[in-house]
Order: sequence, then structure tokens, then C-alpha cells
Amino acid sequence: MSWEDTSWVSNDLNEWRNVIYTVDNPFASHHTPINKGRESLAYLQYIVEHYHDLPATIIFLHSHKDGWPQAWHTDTLSYSNVESVRSLQIDFVQKNGFANLRCQESPGCPDEIQPFRNPSRPGKTAEKVYAQAWKELHNNTDVPEVVAAPCCSQFAVSRDQVLQRPKSDYERYYNWVLTTDLPDDLSARVMEYSWHIIFGQKAVYCPDTFQCYQDVYGSAYFW
Repeated sequence: MSWEDTSWVSNDLNEWRNVIYTVDNPFASHHTPINKGRESLAYLQYIVEHYHDLPATIIFLHSHKDGWPQAWHTDTLSYSNVESVRSLQIDFVQKNGFANLRCQESPGCPDEIQPFRNPSRPGKTAEKVYAQAWKELHNNTDVPEVVAAPCCSQFAVSRDQVLQRPKSDYERYYNWVLTTDLPDDLSARVMEYSWHIIFGQKAVYCPDTFQCYQDVYGSAYFW
């Protein structure tokens, strides 16, 4: 959002090339056409616009630097995205192709989305729309029985992993977010539990928490 202070990215992570999308200002240097799908439209627009010019490692982050409650899902003592990025093990991202920046399993694991759960659980609105969204996103009916990963749509991917899919896939995902009739919270939630699959992981991607900290941040006791 245009009112949010993102200067910390350049100030504290100046070794990283950054592209910051504003979702509510059509005059910003980088902007989405509308404010829709929360972070997902910006993430996908970046991939579509830079598909042929991606850096070796790409980190997708929210606009907040740190602190509670806005960064509650960030796995450092001060909930700091700066600390997370500085500790990120690039070799692991390159080897695995994808790294969720959150290792704490809840919310999200072990079985957050069950599209065919019957009877459905109250409050699990995203899983009720997930099967249809999957068909529209992926052009197939191979909907997983269970989808799970630690929340919350902050992650790193390698360029090689992104390029495992043609640009047309990302354009389709982008257009889905742009045109779906689902409210923002649901379209964003569908994408939240799709990123790991899009980037080559199994439908249930719930690494052991301590192993995740070791792999992603270099210490099993990172948090």
C-alpha cells in the first residue's frame, strides 16, 4: 500500500536488487492494475514482467519490516524480515528450488486444506473453493486430497525453479487472481496454499521445524 514505509528494503538489504509493487497507486513506478488478491497479484506480476531477466535467487516479501502484530508470522525473535533475509541459506534455495521463510508449522500444517472434506469444517472457507480454483489455475482436475504448508506467503525461489514452468503458466495464474470473483481473502488464501506446489514441492510440504531452520537459516535453533 502507498502509505507503508518500505525504505527498509533499500536501507537494510541494499545488497539485494529490489522491485517494490504498490497496489493502490497507478502512478507508482511499479504498480499492479488494481488492488486484488493481496500479495499474490504483485508476486505474479513480478514473475511475468521479469521472466526473462530473473536473478538467481528471488525472495518474495510483504511490505512490513518487523514487529508484532504485522509481522507475527516471521520466524525471528523480533519478527524481522531483515534478519530472515540476512540469514537465508542461498545454497539451500538453489538446491531445493523453494524455501518457505516460515518454519513454524502452525497455521498451515499438517492438513490445512482438504478440498473434499465431508462434512466441511466451519471457518475453512478456502478449502471449499480450492478444488474449483485448482481446476481454473492448473487446467486439470488432479486436485490433491490434502494441501498443506506453513503460512504465510513469504518465500524464496531459485530462478531455475521458476523457469521450470513456462511464462504462460504464470500469466494464467495472474489472470486468475485478476479476474476471479472470489473475495481477496479467499483468492489470496488459495494462492498461499499453492505457491509451494507451483514451485515444485509436493502438495503437503511440512518439513520438520528444526530441520527447516537448519536448512533455511543455518541453525536448528534459529528462533
